[in-house]
Amino acid sequence: MLGKELLAYVDHTLLRPTATWDDIKEVCEDGIRYKTASVCIPPDFVASAHEAYPELNICTVIGFPLGYETTEVKVAETKQAIDEGASEIDMVINLGDVKQGDFEAVTSEIEALKKACGDKILKVIIETCYLTDSEKVALCKCITNGGADYIKTSTGFGSGGASLEDIRLFKKHIGPNVQIKAAGGIRSITDMKAYIAEGCSRIGASAAVELLKNHLNEEV
Repeated sequence: MLGKELLAYVDHTLLRPTATWDDIKEVCEDGIRYKTASVCIPPDFVASAHEAYPELNICTVIGFPLGYETTEVKVAETKQAIDEGASEIDMVINLGDVKQGDFEAVTSEIEALKKACGDKILKVIIETCYLTDSEKVALCKCITNGGADYIKTSTGFGSGGASLEDIRLFKKHIGPNVQIKAAGGIRSITDMKAYIAEGCSRIGASAAVELLKNHLNEEV
């Protein structure tokens, strides 16, 4: 798989809390130049990015990175992000609900955010590093029943990131309309290829463009 083909799977990501507008512009310009699937940026930069780069597919995060905002706040965040130009939303679930076994609440929140998204893409971050396998399986059902478009492994801000074992587990338990995004700790071309080979439709990575620049130059 060539570098250009790999980057078509990548949400080119910059969620560092100290990111400036100059940093965001660089990521956006890389996303356009290298035709990444999207750029994933903090919500407060969405409007500026959309105005400066109207052709760009913008992803942003909701309830990030801890997920314990109320559903009403997450819905409001989602609506504002879409109104300001986001086409994709990566939401973080309420892990407290998961740990107390309230999977109905998790499903209801996903449904509410998907309703707010309309025809825009909703990805659900479950933060696998904090979960048991049985919780991951239950969340596959929540995401399927809630109507989300993707299950996503991690925020990249937790104690661990994506694993191939989790991708294999998801594949067994998600519905046919749910796709998989791997994120967190993916820092090599070999990693990216491995996750795509296991069935991931998206890769969340901050280093992908930098890793692939030499390969891209060779392909030109």
